[in-house]
Amino acid sequence: MKIEHICAGARPGSPRNDDHIAVFNSNGLTDIVVIDGGTSVAERDYIDEIQGDVAWFVHAFTTALENTLMFGRDQHDSVAIAIASVHALFTQMTAGRSIPLHAWPIAAMTWLRIAQTIDASQATLYSLGDCKTLLRTAAGDCVDLDPFVNPQEAVLQDVIATLTTEGIENPVQRRERMLPMLRARREFQNTAPAPSVLCLAPNGPFQARIRNIDLAPGASVLVMTDGFYRLVDTYGLYTDEGLMAACIERGLSAQLDELRNHESTSLSTGARSVKAADDASAVLWTWV
Repeated sequence: MKIEHICAGARPGSPRNDDHIAVFNSNGLTDIVVIDGGTSVAERDYIDEIQGDVAWFVHAFTTALENTLMFGRDQHDSVAIAIASVHALFTQMTAGRSIPLHAWPIAAMTWLRIAQTIDASQATLYSLGDCKTLLRTAAGDCVDLDPFVNPQEAVLQDVIATLTTEGIENPVQRRERMLPMLRARREFQNTAPAPSVLCLAPNGPFQARIRNIDLAPGASVLVMTDGFYRLVDTYGLYTDEGLMAACIERGLSAQLDELRNHESTSLSTGARSVKAADDASAVLWTWV
């Protein structure tokens, strides 16, 4: 088994990075967790003014999640217990202060749990939000293991198109115009009765997408945040098959370099997105 991973903020040199990757090994299992924190829509940070509240949230959650793994719980129970612990810590750290609901952090998360023996591996994919997971089988086929389409993306594209017709193409100005809508959306995500993203105080069970996977020697699994997946769905530089092959053959660092080079040299990277660039993270697991 070989694991390669990369996690980089949108702006080189900045301490801000709302993505996080964690790999745990316990009880004969390998747990790969990829988290993409939702960019803050608040006017300020309330817990961590250097790295930001979203980064605090994703790191606090993975720490709490690791503490649940030793007890052999399933993924649903582990996530519920971990988020309850993080919410208690958040309440303690913000005691006496009024925190607007739109400032409460959220995140997308994909958790790949692999049980491997000499001859076979079985994995369970637990997904909340819009991270992307691709499988290249031992036979060389590329499979999208979680073909999720974020319904909010179509709404954002409609608003972006409207602003573009008004002559507002600068991503910073466009985001400022979109803030009321983005904040209303964040409040909804933090109060949904069946949350589809990781949030601090869920009003019901997380609506995670679960998939069981059989893996064979020679297989590879690529889990990435939507910032890394911009190589495919935003910029069209690769197909799923092409990105998977490039990551295996060239490595994740080379692909991140290509992503950032494209964003720094192209004038249109922000044309279809709220942000001109995004944090980008990926993990490549290979059975070697």
